[in-house]
Amino acid sequence: MPHIYVILFVFSAIAAVLTYIVPAGQYDRVPGPNGRTTIDPNSYQVIESNPVGPVDFMLAIPKGLMDAGAVVFFTFIIGGMFMVLRRTGIIEIGVDKLTRRFANNSIVIIPVLMTTFAVIATLIGTQELALVYVPVILPLMIALRFDSVTAAAVALCATTAGFTAGVLNPINTGLGQQLADLPLYSGLLLRVLAFAAILLAGIFYVTRYALKVRDNPALSLMDGDAKEADKRHRYQHGNDEGMLTATPRQKWAAFATFAFFATLVWGVLTQGWFMMEMAGLFVIMGVVVGLIAGLKTEEICEGFNEGFRDVLVGAMICGIARAVAVVLEEGQIMDTLVYGLGNLVGGFPAIFSAIGMFFAQLGFNFVIPSGSGQALVTMPIMAPLSDLVGVTRQTAVLAYQLGDGLGNILYPTSGYFMATLALAGVTWNKWVKFFLPLFATWIAIAMGFLIFAQITQWVG
Repeated sequence: MPHIYVILFVFSAIAAVLTYIVPAGQYDRVPGPNGRTTIDPNSYQVIESNPVGPVDFMLAIPKGLMDAGAVVFFTFIIGGMFMVLRRTGIIEIGVDKLTRRFANNSIVIIPVLMTTFAVIATLIGTQELALVYVPVILPLMIALRFDSVTAAAVALCATTAGFTAGVLNPINTGLGQQLADLPLYSGLLLRVLAFAAILLAGIFYVTRYALKVRDNPALSLMDGDAKEADKRHRYQHGNDEGMLTATPRQKWAAFATFAFFATLVWGVLTQGWFMMEMAGLFVIMGVVVGLIAGLKTEEICEGFNEGFRDVLVGAMICGIARAVAVVLEEGQIMDTLVYGLGNLVGGFPAIFSAIGMFFAQLGFNFVIPSGSGQALVTMPIMAPLSDLVGVTRQTAVLAYQLGDGLGNILYPTSGYFMATLALAGVTWNKWVKFFLPLFATWIAIAMGFLIFAQITQWVG
């Protein structure tokens, strides 16, 4: 496989070529729910072609980095903060205690963590919390003789299962139903069943892989990776001489860490905090916890620098991936692609219309990986289209949820996903090799639920 930079550059180049082939078009933008801007589904019109020239293409990656600045810098800061925590020693102490606690039943930790992460995501809709989970659980997964892929999978697959089903998720279910003029959070039972099916399939798949790695480390996708070997040496063999004991300063530092994470949960749940607020909190957290633990200011600064270096590639990928959407938007063919997908779905036989909507949303997720962004662009078209092709609007929203969610941890254009892989130290190529069988399983589950919804004319 080529380097991920090459893959994303090729995608951007293909998008630029398409601006010379695909007619430019646009929808009128109108006020939508919660003050957001959405589109008028009846306003599409062909406009004068605006192909992306050499200079515009040259600027696409810098513009992508600027557009994705929140994700890029959040990745840097969270990487730096966790490196400072490692320098205090409290992570190693915590891992040592948990490893000894679960030594005889280590596999239990995977379904427990995945269920917890999935429930949080299905209630508040923050897949991006995988960025927070991975650095916390990574040392534990390594110490329990799993690998970095397992750590990434626990966080990414769990949050995706929860977000996709969206039992009470305001970002996809809530917004999608508002745009489709449906009662808020209606259709709860089928979404709960979809949540259970997707999550259980994920838990089974990740657990089976983890057991395989624990029993034979040579079967790990990370086998032969120098950084993975360093992690194993640090967390699996670093404490063989006996149980680690925290100093009084380390105990206070650990208490401060929990207090900061409690503040993070409060901010996300009650104050609407997102990446900018979390990043600011993590900067303060790294400094305060480091000082409490006894680190010198120079050691704290160098800890941040070391963490920045560790996640550099992943942070850059987040911005480079955004360049694909930048090219499509500047060439003014994004709306044309939406219009074409709508017409394509309208031509499907009635029984397959819901499946067509699902794959249309799954494909569009490549260029708009944001759940709310995809809803605002596609649902004003898919909702009235569903009336014409014999699909209930409730089913159309479910097709959007499933199509938007499942691709978020496959497509390299998903910024938070690539940043999470960077924090775990897992390349996109290795992740794809791990994830594709589960992705196929999830698609089969999604199609099963959509066929059921179509046959029963599900209205919630």
